Amino acid sequence: MTHQKSNISSRHLIPGLIIACLVPAALSSCGNKAGAAAAGMEAPVPELPVMTLDTTTAMTTSDYSAQLEGKVNVDIRPQVDGYLDKIFVDEGSYVKAGQPLFQINDQTYREQLNKDIASLHAMESALNAAQLEVDKVKPLVDNKVMAEMQLKTALATLQTAKANVEQAKAAVASSRINVGFTLVKAPVSGYIGRIPKRIGNLVGKGDATPLTTLSDISEVYAYFSMSENDFMNFSKGASGATLQQQLKLLRPVTLLLSNGEAYGHKGRIEMIDGQFNKTTAAISLRATFPNPASLLRSGNTGKVRVEQLYSGVIQVPQAATLELQNKVFVYQLGDSNKVERRILDLAGSSGENFIVHEGLKKGDKIVTAGIETLMEGAVVKPAGTPKDTVAPAAGK
Repeated sequence: MTHQKSNISSRHLIPGLIIACLVPAALSSCGNKAGAAAAGMEAPVPELPVMTLDTTTAMTTSDYSAQLEGKVNVDIRPQVDGYLDKIFVDEGSYVKAGQPLFQINDQTYREQLNKDIASLHAMESALNAAQLEVDKVKPLVDNKVMAEMQLKTALATLQTAKANVEQAKAAVASSRINVGFTLVKAPVSGYIGRIPKRIGNLVGKGDATPLTTLSDISEVYAYFSMSENDFMNFSKGASGATLQQQLKLLRPVTLLLSNGEAYGHKGRIEMIDGQFNKTTAAISLRATFPNPASLLRSGNTGKVRVEQLYSGVIQVPQAATLELQNKVFVYQLGDSNKVERRILDLAGSSGENFIVHEGLKKGDKIVTAGIETLMEGAVVKPAGTPKDTVAPAAGK
């Protein structure tokens, strides 16, 4: 029994001795690591590129979706009712001002004209008779042969006859106009659109659909809209005392076609709407482009590219900025080479640069790369600065 107890005690004591020996070794090892960590606690200062800002000249471009319309777009509508007798033109053809387009059956209107002309002749005969009566009665009244009342009656009849003649002349003129309306002519030169009606169709003034649409596309208008902020920035760069002077001094604009190609002729902004749209908070503008080859048509879409020149502005590379919660900022190098986050008010972009409206000034220094890992107040070493040299503070 005694020998067995001795064996059991030996099995429990040996592991304990091993643990007791390992604990001091582990503590010694941890102590060495902690000391090493304490010795290297201060991380190396990152060396990052820095640029000093200066004023420059910049060109910005902004694209706006546009709808194109011909210089003149005319809905050709009948002014009288009747059956369509003839169509003189084809869809898509070019016509000159005054050229016949459609013929509406004019038989009814010619008959009315003949009737009104006959009525006019009758009224003119009545006028002649009334004048003869006055000529006959007047001498007799002057000689006291007839009462003065008879002359007054004759004169009243004469005035009525004259009025009847004028009324008949107006009826004849109206009938002539209606006959003329049966031949529909082109009011301007341009291209014919679709012709939905066919010969034999009944047409009239109350038709919802026009006979066709005539477009003068020697020049085209590109209508586009700017947001309120864009328009404020656009207006800042305008020169001139009045709106008309400002429009004349604006830079030409470019039209980007639906396939992305630039149209071969430059245009000019010639109209700015008098008020903002209350729903969209945008304002409409109109640019005019020459169209000598008739490449552009009403209904085309595209984009108007507006260029604006800024002088004496600060530019920063877009790669040197970060965006957070719809705000753009940079890291400015301050005293003791500590970086400070600066929020920028931008006026636009030019190539790969942002144009700064507020937030930076000439002489400021900003970090241009490696900004993703920077924190407010971090110390950096400007690239190219000797290890033991401290870069001068910003602005000094």
